[in-house]
Amino acid sequence: MAKHQFGGDWTTDKLERLRKYLCAYMTIFTRNPKAQYFTTIYVDAFAGTGHRVGPTRRGDKSAAASETADPEAESFRKGSARIALEVGPSFHRFIFIERDAGRVAELEALRDEFPTKAVQIEQGDANAFLKQWCKQTDWKKHRAVVFLDPYGMQVDWATLDSLAKTKAVDLWLLFPLGVAVNRLLTKAGPPPEEWANALTRIFGTKDWEQAFYPKKEEETLFGAEESQRKDATLEAIGCFFVNRLKTIFVKVADNPLPLINSTNTPIYLLCFAAGAPKGSGTAVKIAQDILKQ
Repeated sequence: MAKHQFGGDWTTDKLERLRKYLCAYMTIFTRNPKAQYFTTIYVDAFAGTGHRVGPTRRGDKSAAASETADPEAESFRKGSARIALEVGPSFHRFIFIERDAGRVAELEALRDEFPTKAVQIEQGDANAFLKQWCKQTDWKKHRAVVFLDPYGMQVDWATLDSLAKTKAVDLWLLFPLGVAVNRLLTKAGPPPEEWANALTRIFGTKDWEQAFYPKKEEETLFGAEESQRKDATLEAIGCFFVNRLKTIFVKVADNPLPLINSTNTPIYLLCFAAGAPKGSGTAVKIAQDILKQ
């Protein structure tokens, strides 16, 4: 994983990297005669309000709750909708997905600020919408950039698989490395069933248990005993997820960017994956350059 020195406004940093990619993407689709054929779509699946002001969201005490325990996590995910609308050359269409009714209302107000843009706002579950959208869209005529910026572990692996199967989507994803996943990986042994199921849902496989909890024999007063203790650094967890992305996307950036909070802890990992066979090499090269800046 790329090294990321602590300090500074990482919210601005994350959004600036996204903005740079969107600008580069649309420059290609505007200037390349073959690319001009496609209708371009920007999708923000956890769009929030479109600006960077709002209260910190807290969860309950269930497995899902451990996903949002970091009080700084909310600040890493605001403003992407507005940034996308301001990018030039412009995408042909925009889709903003948000579950919260209050935030949807603010997105509608944001849409009114850009009356010439084709903005579709969907209130509901991002996973359900994206899987249906992938099935219904004619990918022979469309190309898309999808930004998945969840609060925690809301993104299902099945959703990522649907996006990859389109062979037409470039994906920017905040993987909840420290704010969620590492919190569920209990030190003394494999996590309880509810947490284990949540990890399997986000990784799309049960192989995480063998990777993070290798079985070892330990000598005790009563002889050799088999144990399973956590053996996974944050870097190892991130590498495991990136390698999982490589099983479904054509190409994946090898230098995901850790987003670090004020205690110098990586809470998210900004990842990029390209789905279109043609152009994936260029897409990943651009993304990797942006991620290492």
